[in-house]
Amino acid sequence: MKIHLELIAQEKLKPLFSDPLKLPFGRYFTDYMFTMKYSQGQDWKNPCIKPYQPLVLEPSANVFHYSQEVFEGQKAYQSKKGEILMFRPLENARRFNRSLKRLCMPEIDENIFLQAECELLKLEKRWIPTQKGASLYIRPAVIGTEPALGIKASNEYLFFIILSPVGPYFKEGFNPVSLWVSDTYSRAGCGGTGEAKTGGNYAGSLLATREAMQKGYSQVLWLDAGEHHFVEEVGAMNIFFVLDGKLVTPALGGTILHGITRKSVLELAPELGIQAEERKIAIEEVIDGIQTGKLSEIFGAGTAAVISPVGKIGYQGKDYIVNDKRTGTWAQTFFDTLIGLQYGEIPDKYGWVYQVK
Repeated sequence: MKIHLELIAQEKLKPLFSDPLKLPFGRYFTDYMFTMKYSQGQDWKNPCIKPYQPLVLEPSANVFHYSQEVFEGQKAYQSKKGEILMFRPLENARRFNRSLKRLCMPEIDENIFLQAECELLKLEKRWIPTQKGASLYIRPAVIGTEPALGIKASNEYLFFIILSPVGPYFKEGFNPVSLWVSDTYSRAGCGGTGEAKTGGNYAGSLLATREAMQKGYSQVLWLDAGEHHFVEEVGAMNIFFVLDGKLVTPALGGTILHGITRKSVLELAPELGIQAEERKIAIEEVIDGIQTGKLSEIFGAGTAAVISPVGKIGYQGKDYIVNDKRTGTWAQTFFDTLIGLQYGEIPDKYGWVYQVK
């Protein structure tokens, strides 16, 4: 794929931040973006890297009325050798296409997806932080752009990639966060779009998240939509429990995001010395485990936070403290291993780390 470049004069580039670790998540963006358009019968065309700028869309564009929108979340890291590294980017490309297919949107060749990211990252290398704990967040997205009302799939789409230098996702950093269990609201139902990474899933979660934060919690721990009985995931990450010495996480079933960090934790677990299990987990089992000591740790796993230990669960008006609000051994182990791989500090025998060249 030949990408057209629209470059900015050196003196007009944005200034860098002195301490990326203090950056709020996703508020600042780099100099350039990637775009590519699709029209029915013509496939994807006009790949371009150009200055970061507003999008110009008709008020009748499909995305505004029927929510045909899919996105991904990735990060780029800079090793001590100055290499640009990404973590399992082809997994993101595959998940992106699964989401696109679910929303009746045209898929993008994995190699084109990866090439677009690599060319943009090479041009924006100066934005990739060197401090451990900071990174360059990558946001690819596709939106329906056809200016037409009527409930049908769009005939026109825009694929774009933007980049944002970020510090830690949670204000707590790598310290235990608190979760509020919602037994009123639902994130996703069977047969819906829960496993797709689409904006509507997140829009529907905002009210519960606002209530959680008003109550002093960091995020919502969602239960199944049918019975509000089984644990599913957290708004920004998949969830793991250490129960009776085993690593347990809810099984995928169409309502839970196919997390790439989740997948990596499950694949690392046997080698790191803990048995992993995917199954249904009732919220009552979680609460009982905390009270009896059978549950020793809870942590989340996702691209934004990598690993996030959980120190408190709020459920039906009562708080349950996990591991004395301390970071658990397994959360620390998985965090150290994943971060070590992502920054190129641990030898990658899994073939997960992709070097941009």
